[in-house]
Amino acid sequence: MIESKNGKYGQFGGAFIPELLKPTFDKINQAFKEFKNSKIHQDSFISLLNHYAGRPTPLYFCENLTKACNGAKIYAKREDLLHVGAHKTNNAIGQFIIAKILNAKEVICETGAGQHGVAVAMVGAKFGIKVKIFMGAKDIARQAQNVARMKIFGAEVIEVKSGSQSLKDSVNQAMKYWIANPASYYVFGTACGPAPFPEMVTYFQQIIGQETKKQILEIENKLPNVIVAAIGGGSNAIGIFSDFINEDEVKLIGVEPAGDGKNNHGMSIQKGRIGCLHGSIQNLLCDANGNISESHSVSAGLDYPGVSPIHSHLNQLKRAEYVGITDSEAVNAYKEFSKLEGILPALESSHAIAHIMKIAKNYQKDQVIIFNLSGRGDKDIDTINNFIE
Repeated sequence: MIESKNGKYGQFGGAFIPELLKPTFDKINQAFKEFKNSKIHQDSFISLLNHYAGRPTPLYFCENLTKACNGAKIYAKREDLLHVGAHKTNNAIGQFIIAKILNAKEVICETGAGQHGVAVAMVGAKFGIKVKIFMGAKDIARQAQNVARMKIFGAEVIEVKSGSQSLKDSVNQAMKYWIANPASYYVFGTACGPAPFPEMVTYFQQIIGQETKKQILEIENKLPNVIVAAIGGGSNAIGIFSDFINEDEVKLIGVEPAGDGKNNHGMSIQKGRIGCLHGSIQNLLCDANGNISESHSVSAGLDYPGVSPIHSHLNQLKRAEYVGITDSEAVNAYKEFSKLEGILPALESSHAIAHIMKIAKNYQKDQVIIFNLSGRGDKDIDTINNFIE
């Protein structure tokens, strides 16, 4: 796992927060240190991951996709099989333990694709803590199934109608509420935001990479040649990258949303500038004056104009490569993978699959590509059916 130095990753990261939240962040930093140094908290986290969330998740050989691509062996890390269907559960469990350390009576969060919101609502029910979820009106419309699940778990879903009515604006509204209610605990959903959230989310998601390394060594008796993951904020990618960052022979590829392939996209790393968004320095979509530009992706979970400062750092170091996949390519990959493997992949993960479908033929048949199947695609069926190129 890549760790920060005083909340920074090279020139990226930091904690640019309102003065009113400074005491709150001091407490969060202290609680995170307490968690890492406590065997009781560590054991509780692992126990909940194993017995409540359903870890370890399998590493699945995609035999039919491998044959269709006629190249490297392709494996999927099946985070879609985790309780409520996505990797977001790992982080939600960990951060609720932090909330308990802080004696928080209310938890708030943002959500785009809804998987983070569902995970927080679910774990909130488990821990008996009140949950408020901020979600853009556009995302509520395209992720109705997940909204229904949040409400069934007892969470209050607050519709955000400002701006693009998607993930960025949900974060904005959640942070405004937090400033007014600093006794609440904010469960940040991705490896973005002010320190210590990027490091904290990475810490709770690194289990993906740890399991993947152990599993591929048992199956293939060697490390993979390539790891591929979709990039929105970047938590599923940093989760699976984490245990391979120091393995120089393993290529790491993050797949950003290229949208319509023209001007409407979410490629913060490839086409963005360095600036500050939601409390940290990162690559983001903005104009020359730092004004945030709107992002676009057919996938609600990738529709975000920024990215984790950790990915910005990995890109600057050239340790990871970042590429783009269009909406139409992702939708096609969703359909093809479903037909080939009998698994509905989340539209987020479909971006990674689409890139693999392009590159697998460039590798030998004894070489290995692994991608993070970060979530289930049931939530995206309406989007797929209504998609018009």
